[in-house]
Amino acid sequence: MEAESIQSLTPLLNQADQWREVLLLLPLLVALEAVLSADNAIALAAIARGLEDPARQRQALNIGLALALVFRLGLIVAARWVLNFWPLQLAAAAYLLWLCGRHLLLVWSEPEEGAGAAGAADGAATAGAKPGSLHHAGLGSIVATLALTDLAFSLDSVAAAVAVSDRLWLVMAGGVIGVIALRLTAELFIRWLEVYKHLETAGYLAVGLVGMKLLLRLGLPQVVPPEWLLLLLVAALFTWGFSVRLPLAPKPLEP
Repeated sequence: MEAESIQSLTPLLNQADQWREVLLLLPLLVALEAVLSADNAIALAAIARGLEDPARQRQALNIGLALALVFRLGLIVAARWVLNFWPLQLAAAAYLLWLCGRHLLLVWSEPEEGAGAAGAADGAATAGAKPGSLHHAGLGSIVATLALTDLAFSLDSVAAAVAVSDRLWLVMAGGVIGVIALRLTAELFIRWLEVYKHLETAGYLAVGLVGMKLLLRLGLPQVVPPEWLLLLLVAALFTWGFSVRLPLAPKPLEP
């Protein structure tokens, strides 16, 4: 009777083990998504700032990240194939490096463009400038860029998530929660980008790091940089990004 009782309890014990794994792994996957998406959030915030109207910025983020969620879930389903398809990884790495390089070129060229302006006017122009954002782009262009950028980032985060757990639905749940968190943090970063002088450049440098990581994985798969080193570099960039506030715009004089 004892052996039969133990055998009848086996499914319940297995189910308890599965729920214990879920309770342990789901927060880990969500935290992993949040950490790996910090630079992604800055990039998406900078792209959305190409639309001057805050309502249109929110609309672009909603639509763009809804598309990004569909792409990310598809990427998770096909992860085993996608992560071994080097042309896609090469395209994602090239795109992220292009985003970073474009922003840096715009930042470096900006002082030359305003060299002849007066000091006060130059300071105001620098404070109001949005280097790296898509100025005068339409809503559709911004939405497509948001979705494409998140897809490129997802190759890195999905690879990390699949390495943590092979349960498809668990990885997908982490991805959904990650995109929701990304939507909230992107809108927060839009406000911070108006306050901190170096934050946008720090975010794009972190974007470049992800692109270099994907490129390194392709070219030298035997070389695996420790995750703590990458996280330390990103933390250093963000510390620099939050180090200097932009000067407050002068209040208009009352008549």
